[in-house]
Amino acid sequence: MIMGNVKMKIPKWFWVVAIFFLLWNIMGVLSFFGHTFISDQALEALPENQRELYGDYPIWTTIVFAIAVFFGFFGSLGLLLKKKWAKIAFIISFCAIIPQMIHNVFFTKSMDVYGPGQATTMPIMVVIFGLLLIWYSNYSIKKGWLN
Repeated sequence: MIMGNVKMKIPKWFWVVAIFFLLWNIMGVLSFFGHTFISDQALEALPENQRELYGDYPIWTTIVFAIAVFFGFFGSLGLLLKKKWAKIAFIISFCAIIPQMIHNVFFTKSMDVYGPGQATTMPIMVVIFGLLLIWYSNYSIKKGWLN
């Protein structure tokens, strides 16, 4: 990347981190499809208490889930394409993550079904990674790596 007359070299670790976050967000997309389009057969194979959790999700949670994972995925692509709009995509994703995780942890029976440790580990990770993606894209913009 060129800043003024000085050519900025993007460090190799930028690409490693960007690919890691792309893989993380691909897992989010796969999780969305797995959760949203679970077959009746797969649902029947779950223990009863887990099946009941699927009934605890109103449509708005599916919508914010989709926004969170797809904007996260597109933001990750933006990082790999060295685009500043990646930060906006990550902010939108994070704005969808928060209500989704609050609902999942506090307004469903996930604590009863999975226990506090398992019910909160992934939501905490998702929130932390969401914040890291915003920070990382902002850091990359300040370094002149994204245009």
